[in-house]
Amino acid sequence: MTTATPDFVPGLQGVVAAETRLSSVDGQLGELIIAGFPLEEIAGRATFEEMVYLLWYDALPDAQQLADFQQRLGAYRDLPGYTLALLRAAAEQQVPAMDALRMAASTISLRTPGEPDDDQRDALALVARFPTIVAAYWRLHNGEEPVAPRADLSHTANYLYMLTSDVPTDEQVRAMETYLNTVMDHGLNASTFTARVIISTESDMVSAVVGAVGALKGPLHGGAPGPALDMVFEIGDESRAEAYLREKLERGDRLMGFGHRVYKVRDPRADMLSQAAEKLYSADGDLQLYQLAKYVEDMAVTLLEEYKPGRKLQTNVEFYTALLLHGLNLPTDLFSPTFAISRAAGWIAHAFEHQATGRLIRPQSVYTGERNRQWVPLESRK
Repeated sequence: MTTATPDFVPGLQGVVAAETRLSSVDGQLGELIIAGFPLEEIAGRATFEEMVYLLWYDALPDAQQLADFQQRLGAYRDLPGYTLALLRAAAEQQVPAMDALRMAASTISLRTPGEPDDDQRDALALVARFPTIVAAYWRLHNGEEPVAPRADLSHTANYLYMLTSDVPTDEQVRAMETYLNTVMDHGLNASTFTARVIISTESDMVSAVVGAVGALKGPLHGGAPGPALDMVFEIGDESRAEAYLREKLERGDRLMGFGHRVYKVRDPRADMLSQAAEKLYSADGDLQLYQLAKYVEDMAVTLLEEYKPGRKLQTNVEFYTALLLHGLNLPTDLFSPTFAISRAAGWIAHAFEHQATGRLIRPQSVYTGERNRQWVPLESRK
């Protein structure tokens, strides 16, 4: 009697591996729902802390709950000496920022006397310290001393402050907050799946998040938004856009910031970040750059349909991520770590959800090797 061979689906495309209340991604409609809220309803209004609370506890906090949650996060924001020592060593070797974040995140497993040893503590410490780690490392990487967080600043404002030592404007905080809220959760993507697999083994929260950082580091997942903006800078003027883009397409080059594995219409996150970028650049930046980016986007979408008809290569989140973060004076090397600062809250929400409802994730594989091989003694091998 032969055993039926299970179906093999490359990349698990279309395979349902979890049930979740956290987010719904509809690539055909261009819809992203976060914990029941359409993205456009909440991303530009909520604070970062409100979004995290919503994902973790399935409700928006009232004023007292929000104040308590902010206080709990703030209590873990400072970096212990051993984490700073690791970051200094990493800076001496000039390692990439994502590697420094992965290494420093592991130190969150170390506790001071009296600290609780549980996943709630680890969740708070991970979310609270990610911005401090990234900002501290970036300053050390560039020969500057870290800036300590301030108790009177929000999570988002602290991140911008710790990078530059300047208190950000309200417009800058709102722009960054909208970005962090927009990318906090996005279905069962590779890094989120990694976190759920690790936590499904009854491992700890820090291990799950560190593993997810490793998955996010890969360019096929975390992406590299910087090249999308580089293309806009290279074009420089609307009069050059069509010729520049046609030349790239005729060479077979990819237009960065366009096309997505899931979305077959315009990425709703691109809409959200486009609006945030327009507000930021109107209040605190070069509005001409924003207008040029919009023109390049429109021309690129038109030409992609001409050169690749039916492929439905629409604007994705990377295009306006690059523009928005550039408007906040972030260098491109910080784009992926900043993404991780937000997505860590989503990874943790999925880990909590899986702990409550899930089981060990253990898919099958299809064996493609030889069978019935015979042992050959070493002296007889050629």
